[in-house]
Amino acid sequence: MSTTQTAQTVMPPSAPKATKLAIGSWALYDLANTIYSMNITSLYFSLWVVNVMHAGDSAYAYANGLSMAVIFCIAPLLGALTDQSPRRMPFLVVSTIICVACTFMLGTGGLMRSLVFFVIGNIAYQAGLQFYDATLVDVSTEENRGKIGGLGIGAGYVGSFLGVGLGSVILSGVDTLSPDLQSAKYMQVFRMTAILFLIFAIPCFIFVQDRRRPNRRFTFASLGAAVRQVGETIRSSGRYPGLGRFLVGRVFYTDAVNTVIAFMGIYVTNEVGFTTKQVQLVMLTAIACAALGAYVWGLVVDSIGPKRTLNMVLILWMFVFAWAAIVGFFHLPPATFWPVAAFAGIGLGGTWVADRPFMLRLTPPARVGEFYGLYGMVGRFSAITGPFVWALVVDTLKLGRPAAIVTLLFGIIIAYFILRPVSDEPRSWSGADMELELPVHVPTV
Repeated sequence: MSTTQTAQTVMPPSAPKATKLAIGSWALYDLANTIYSMNITSLYFSLWVVNVMHAGDSAYAYANGLSMAVIFCIAPLLGALTDQSPRRMPFLVVSTIICVACTFMLGTGGLMRSLVFFVIGNIAYQAGLQFYDATLVDVSTEENRGKIGGLGIGAGYVGSFLGVGLGSVILSGVDTLSPDLQSAKYMQVFRMTAILFLIFAIPCFIFVQDRRRPNRRFTFASLGAAVRQVGETIRSSGRYPGLGRFLVGRVFYTDAVNTVIAFMGIYVTNEVGFTTKQVQLVMLTAIACAALGAYVWGLVVDSIGPKRTLNMVLILWMFVFAWAAIVGFFHLPPATFWPVAAFAGIGLGGTWVADRPFMLRLTPPARVGEFYGLYGMVGRFSAITGPFVWALVVDTLKLGRPAAIVTLLFGIIIAYFILRPVSDEPRSWSGADMELELPVHVPTV
């Protein structure tokens, strides 16, 4: 599971307190979309494309990269839509239904049609994350926002376990079946994923009270203003020491992390030699270690600060990628890969725990929301470039998957050296930079 962080204006004091039912329903949506993310974008769909349909890595890589490129381009439009519309919830409902419908159709009509469904569905899923992020303000206050956001993160980890467990039950013994029966089994996983996504999302649609804003109306002028604001934010980041450099470094390490999440299933089956059952155990191991790692790394951040913590996490990632590449290059026994899964999970938990407070140290309080929008764009951009680089190395240049892992290792090393001059010492803000806007911690996958 991965996490992003956005910001919203603090709810006014007169805003009604959300009920426990609303808060629980909101967290359930994070469980729902994590089942989709784990099963479709991280594990089973890529295995179906490469191992069942015998397509190259580039087929999945290009589809994934294309969907992220589209969402990267339309994010300002989506932000303007939700900011200027009377309600946000209808956008979340529509995007979820589109994603569920496309996920249900995966595996039908052959490879190309399924890739089209995946692209459309993943665009809708990513758009839904943006709409869902904004609803946290409807179920929280300034005092409990971090706690409720953490509840969503915990629900997301549960969703990861449910997703992998679902696949484990349905795909039991799948490696011994004929290709047609294998495909049919994977289609069952896709359809059950869609059904569970919808079931666990419905309470959010019903019980989260989306506060109406009757004076809001979307216009094309608001879209243009949103696009211009993005450009102004990029230009003004240079005024704050270390902020621009941090964001550039973040491109490289999030590129590596997002890419290994997307292609881990393909790598461990085709390079390490694991069975589908073993892949599922690898993912469960990584998820459990990520949950534990997030807690431990949080204590480390509080103790030594975000920069030193992030440095430690990046060094751990160097070790993970180097070990994974060595296992692939030298065809070492599959048992030698298990520590990679554990340490990758620990690194994943630490990455987001460390880089969010690091970003906060570099950002003026008055512009937290604005710069966290740029922070999110950096993450989306790396999710575009990573799959394309993987496809280039594996299929176009024919260098193989271990070589692709080495490119991820170089990305981590580059990020480490870019970030070295950046200080995380608390800044002294003054004037307009002091107006506080509270950061919102939002779990996604």
